[in-house]
Amino acid sequence: MKAQEYTVSKHNFEECMKCTVCTVYCPVLQVNPLYPGPKQAGPDGERLRLKDPFFFNYTLKYCMNCKRCEVACPSGVGVADLIQASRIKYDRTPPKLRDRILASTDLMGSLARPFAPVVNAVTGLGIAKSVMDATLKIDHRRSFPKYSGRSFEAWLRKRAAQQAAFPEQVAYFHGCYVNYNNPQLGKDLVKVLNALGVGVQLLDHEKCCGIALITNGMSKQATRHAEHNVGIIRQAVLERRLPVVTTSSSCTLTLRDEYPNLLGVDNADVRASVLMAVRYIFERLEAGATLRFKPGFRKKVAYHVPCHMERLGWGVFSERLLRMIPGVEFTLLDSACCGIAGTYGFKKENYEASQAVGAALFEQIRSVDPEVVACDCETCKWQIEMSTGYRVENPISILAESIEQ
Repeated sequence: MKAQEYTVSKHNFEECMKCTVCTVYCPVLQVNPLYPGPKQAGPDGERLRLKDPFFFNYTLKYCMNCKRCEVACPSGVGVADLIQASRIKYDRTPPKLRDRILASTDLMGSLARPFAPVVNAVTGLGIAKSVMDATLKIDHRRSFPKYSGRSFEAWLRKRAAQQAAFPEQVAYFHGCYVNYNNPQLGKDLVKVLNALGVGVQLLDHEKCCGIALITNGMSKQATRHAEHNVGIIRQAVLERRLPVVTTSSSCTLTLRDEYPNLLGVDNADVRASVLMAVRYIFERLEAGATLRFKPGFRKKVAYHVPCHMERLGWGVFSERLLRMIPGVEFTLLDSACCGIAGTYGFKKENYEASQAVGAALFEQIRSVDPEVVACDCETCKWQIEMSTGYRVENPISILAESIEQ
């Protein structure tokens, strides 16, 4: 092994001082004895894998890529990135049909949208869930997100001229969830930004951010998505001089960090211009912009910071925005993982661990008993709603509800 191979490592594994803090903070290790844990799977394993790929361990698939190990690491080691990069480099197991279906969000959304009422009814049937459990190993206890019959893109295109009339503009990376499942979140963002004198434009044919493709062993397709998305973001930022805003913490982390760190797609020239909408809005309000809130608005809100939002370090923006709303009784929930980790919790072999990881969070939500749980991640929303029965909304939607039209 040449010394220079250790000095130029991409994810800084040499800085691991074996303190095991990452192990303490790993939610999977606490509930799944098959997973070796982030220290062993990440820095320790990397030293062996560099000597011989034989040391690649297929139990790395149990990592949820929640990034909590990276948040906890005092040495700045990219522990989760090491694990995912190792899977990309060494795992030769072809994705199952189930994995391809779960990861192909654009395709499945396009197919489901024209038949949304039928698809929603069928996927909610017990017999359909049992069939998917038996044939695809998608756990029958999992609830499926509902599809919308109309896309957000179609809605916003009809209002393009109206949006272009605003004195300032942003481009919106809406993601698959807003486009196919919850166009209302996109509409809520438009309402809030318009109230601040900002118009909203679409990016030029955006693709799924690719996070589900990465975690399901489809890195080549994810790389194609990344190259396309970075290209259209460059067009928006460098040619049209627009910041790019998002409403999904996982999409944002992928666009900013997973593209260069895992897929080798350079975004250094535009990375700083990709912002969560909550940060963009908070900074405008701090700079002197104002919103007119509804008199008499009341809401008991508990805010769950998604794991990827913690990794970005931006949960504070959602928290402060929610605290700004007159009439909001606010509770910040303890830092915890909900357990779903995108497509992870849909898989039969992960379902029990997924629910066990989220158990403490679910219990805290019940003890707080809010009217609504606020959260910046769509898959956290699905997990919390299924597991607790409490309604979950993006902070942008709660903000939109609280302001005058």
